[in-house]
Amino acid sequence: MKRLFIVTLLMSTMAVFHTAQAQLYQAQNGEISFFSKTPLENIEAVSKTVNSIINSATNEIAVQMRITSFVFPNKLMQEHFNENYLESEKYPMASFKGKIKEAVDLKKAGTYPVTASGTATIHGVSKPIEIKGTIVSDGSQLQLNSQFDIRLQDYQIDIPKIVFAKIAEVIEVKSKIQFGQMK
Repeated sequence: MKRLFIVTLLMSTMAVFHTAQAQLYQAQNGEISFFSKTPLENIEAVSKTVNSIINSATNEIAVQMRITSFVFPNKLMQEHFNENYLESEKYPMASFKGKIKEAVDLKKAGTYPVTASGTATIHGVSKPIEIKGTIVSDGSQLQLNSQFDIRLQDYQIDIPKIVFAKIAEVIEVKSKIQFGQMK
């Protein structure tokens, strides 16, 4: 009888663990881009090596990326971005950790407008942020698209006065992240 109880407990634990595992979605090659528009110059860059995970059981989401993974059309812009503005040697990562507010069943195919509330960490500064987006699910894979603004001053990113007119104070950020169900 005791042995049957232990076997049943182990099988129940494995079933719960398997169910929890099936509710995790992971992305390793997500894309985040940003755009700065000013009358003097437009600046844009993209990173295609963004890591992210969604736990559909808890609605938690985490996104992380290396600052140096942003690619610019102009190498000098990329160098200035990493060395002078984002100081990527000192602050190599940017991240978001939060929770999706809406109760959505991501195992069910559909398009879901969502809002994630959490904390963004950029340039060593953590700030609360709310991000609106859309999740498209086919039942086993997800695509998350979002667009939001980042105010440079909020993350203590200083822009020298000599180039201030070339860099917007508010940067438009877009994400496009494909998730697969973790097995």
